[in-house]
Amino acid sequence: MAGCKKIYLSSPHMSDEGYERNYIKEAFETNWIAPLGKNVNEFENELTKYVKIKHGVALSSGTAAIHMALKAAGVGKGDVVFCPSLTFSATVNPIIYENAIPVFIDSNFETWNMSSSALEKAFEKYTPKAVIVVHLYGLSAEMDKIIEICKKHNVALIEDAAESLGTKYKGKYTGTFGDYGIYSFNGNKIITTSGGGILISNNKEKIDKVRFWSTQSRDKARHYQHSELGFNYRMSNILAGIGRGQLKVLDERIEKKKYIFEYYKRELSELDSIKMMPINEWNEPNYWLSCLILTGKVTPIDIIEALEEENIESRPIWKPMQMQPFFERYDFIGSGISERIFENGVCLPSDTKMTDKDLERICKIIKGVCKRDGIVKKWQ
Repeated sequence: MAGCKKIYLSSPHMSDEGYERNYIKEAFETNWIAPLGKNVNEFENELTKYVKIKHGVALSSGTAAIHMALKAAGVGKGDVVFCPSLTFSATVNPIIYENAIPVFIDSNFETWNMSSSALEKAFEKYTPKAVIVVHLYGLSAEMDKIIEICKKHNVALIEDAAESLGTKYKGKYTGTFGDYGIYSFNGNKIITTSGGGILISNNKEKIDKVRFWSTQSRDKARHYQHSELGFNYRMSNILAGIGRGQLKVLDERIEKKKYIFEYYKRELSELDSIKMMPINEWNEPNYWLSCLILTGKVTPIDIIEALEEENIESRPIWKPMQMQPFFERYDFIGSGISERIFENGVCLPSDTKMTDKDLERICKIIKGVCKRDGIVKKWQ
């Protein structure tokens, strides 16, 4: 409806205290505007300290971080890489960059993330070079089983924690379980650097190598000399300054995201045709996006269009990779659970600047749509 306040799915939220502006101002005053400088170094140090891991290298995007993780893991032409089917294409694209072959692994209903049983079946058919696991919408995958399987087969594990900075699995931060972890600071993430990402690991040698690759693989020589293929992937000092300021309010953002989820869960609980995304006792999510499953006649597009008419942004769940035109030629291991989640799922507005009045407005619209339908279909 024209004139209604726009409510976003998840937009950037700078600190009220102006932390970000202070770090940016310092960068300008010292003329450090390049993809290096104090903010880059300190952002790496502060973030790795927060998640309790030893090393990190700040990069231009989460996608670049996945690419560098694959390269560090030795993935190359013709290698197989397992990754979830229910994810954004940025998880998969770097596999193609390295001329490797993705094989898509189904989800389970309990976590919406990679199914350990489907992963085991995939190992019966393929010998992969690496496994990428995703923590979707801030929900942790069931890491114990996945780690056990990867160790059994001596395969590198990469955590795509782009959406789950601050999420804990059994008390430990996601992104710190595998050989490599990545976070994204895209504009819609729980904290942002406008655009950017980071690769983390306890392996200093590998992180140092990625730092070398990501600065065009410049050899230590007086002249410009390159003995390896390089990439222009380093984060700028300006964006790192934004990230330093955002880190100071990360815990506040997690609390607000949790509040939004619990508000939806409470207010929509009267609707038998809605099931909120799964929160397990071993999972402390960052609640990046509050998502639901529709179990009645109402479809995701019904909800999305009803909200859209009132100037409110929502989205479908990620469309599984095996259903994507570019990726449909690659193998899929599973029973189609990821497709069912996609076909019935909605990502609700989860912007941390929303008020209770905004949330009340959203819930009123959803209730109005769902109450037209009293028939519940079987789920699971």
